[in-house]
Amino acid sequence: MNVLKLSAAALVASVAFAGAAVARDQIQIAGSSTVLPYASIVAEAFGENTDFGTPVVESGGSGAGRKKLCEGVGENTIDIANSSSRIKQSDIDACAANGVKEIQEVRIGYDGIVFASDINGPEYAFTPADWHSALAAKVVKDGKLIDNPYKAWNEIRADLPAQPILAFIPGTKHGTREVFDEKVLIAGCEENGTAEAHKAAGAEKVDKACMALRTDGVSVDIDGDYTETLARVDANKNGIGVFGLSFYQNNTDKLRVGTMGGVVPSVESIASGEYPVSRPLYFYVKNAHLDVIPGLQEYVEFFVSDEMAGPNGPLAAYGLVSDPELAKTQAAVKARTPMGPLN
Repeated sequence: MNVLKLSAAALVASVAFAGAAVARDQIQIAGSSTVLPYASIVAEAFGENTDFGTPVVESGGSGAGRKKLCEGVGENTIDIANSSSRIKQSDIDACAANGVKEIQEVRIGYDGIVFASDINGPEYAFTPADWHSALAAKVVKDGKLIDNPYKAWNEIRADLPAQPILAFIPGTKHGTREVFDEKVLIAGCEENGTAEAHKAAGAEKVDKACMALRTDGVSVDIDGDYTETLARVDANKNGIGVFGLSFYQNNTDKLRVGTMGGVVPSVESIASGEYPVSRPLYFYVKNAHLDVIPGLQEYVEFFVSDEMAGPNGPLAAYGLVSDPELAKTQAAVKARTPMGPLN
């Protein structure tokens, strides 16, 4: 009985969607500003080299893109969500509640988060602990948990430049922020002993306490893309911005990058796993649209092909670190393998 009900419902949905989908012959994509340039390169090449229309690629942030993906099935909903952080179980649950039952997770490669300042400014050698000490609402000083008193980087560590602390970090809707929180703020909070102090003070959620940022104007959320962050750094020469590696590599005439944990961010240091603040990049496909939006399956296969996402392709030339397990992704895409629940 359940199988018959599911089949009937699926049939009704597919017929209704197929009739409506005739009105849309372009793939609709939204999400991560980090993935945006890669997806734009692929979309343009796809339009030029196939008989399908050029996909429409928009930004808006990883979280916003995943939310749009999960709004439902039909021509008024997007086909793909780009994401610089992995989808959450809450996203998957929201999708399911709105009839989006099968989602494909497609990992396109790797990128790093870099910390860059004005090209004419001083050199920085950071650790995650430095960044937590600079931006956290609460820090440990003289064995006590206190409101953050630091005004300049050299107050945190004497060998850092005597430059006022001013950081332009990704806003909370960006996937980059999730990685920044996890691999910089939380990691730094553990390194400098603040996590233990929060625990001793009775914090119910230590990670949340570690991610709480000061509100005195030193830490500035950037809701736009990396071009806005660059503009802020250009207008505030003391500022340090958080960027994706590929964006930095395309703006080395304007930015000076800092090391993290003694490692210079590069394609090589990210590929080897040596650089500590790197992350996989993804896009998520609504499987229900694969047979009704012209070219959708072909676009997904085209994106992860050796010619596009391989180490000698145009995405690598732009700054993407090619996935060593790309062949597995290609096989999963060809099989249309949906993801299961997250562990």
